[in-house]
Amino acid sequence: MRTITARFLGRIEYGEALALQERLVRERIDGAIGDTLLLLEHDAVITLGRGAQAGNVVASPEEREELGIGLYETGRGGDVTFHGPGQLVAYPIFDLKPERCDVRRYVRDLAESMIAVCRHYGVSAGTVPDDPKYVGVWVDRDHVGDWPEMASAAELSPFRRIAKVGAIGVRLSRWVTMHGFALNVSTELSMFERIVPCGIRELGVTSLLELGAPVPTLREAAEVAAQCVADRFEASLAWDST
Repeated sequence: MRTITARFLGRIEYGEALALQERLVRERIDGAIGDTLLLLEHDAVITLGRGAQAGNVVASPEEREELGIGLYETGRGGDVTFHGPGQLVAYPIFDLKPERCDVRRYVRDLAESMIAVCRHYGVSAGTVPDDPKYVGVWVDRDHVGDWPEMASAAELSPFRRIAKVGAIGVRLSRWVTMHGFALNVSTELSMFERIVPCGIRELGVTSLLELGAPVPTLREAAEVAAQCVADRFEASLAWDST
């Protein structure tokens, strides 16, 4: 059985967290540490993945400066996303070898971990199959307790109140993971108006708060999320308090 060591970092600037991830990835590749899960929230920041389109950053440099929103290019997959206070970010530094060397499975495991967190707070969430554009975790605002299971993205059209509650962007090096997922707990949703989230114009963004869920503190949500990740990866969970 795997053991995952979780660390709650609280609020941390994006560049500092990125540098920490990069160091931990090197240590994990070298076998100096075991599987590690970082849980945190960021100061307001827009991040650009490898597939980012410049036009999906709506805010001008002047507006970003006025609002205190940072901007980072990253090595993760995906397009443009926003991180900020009230959003639970999870960065797994996991070695997927030997039995989990499957990127699609890994992304699905992250999605299912977020779905389990949503379920814990009374929200039914799910994924949109067979279209990488819609990677992440989604809810139906009109039916918070009943996610409409679908066979493919073609079935999205009747559901105009579908909104994203959790985003995923990952990077792997020698099957060691970094980046991860971001779940909107009580995030200020108006901040997403400064971007085209993940390049998707036709669907919205939501949070557990907007959906009427009992909103936990970020620390409480992190504890739930860590256990959901451990369960999904069939691992035991330990906490690093340093």
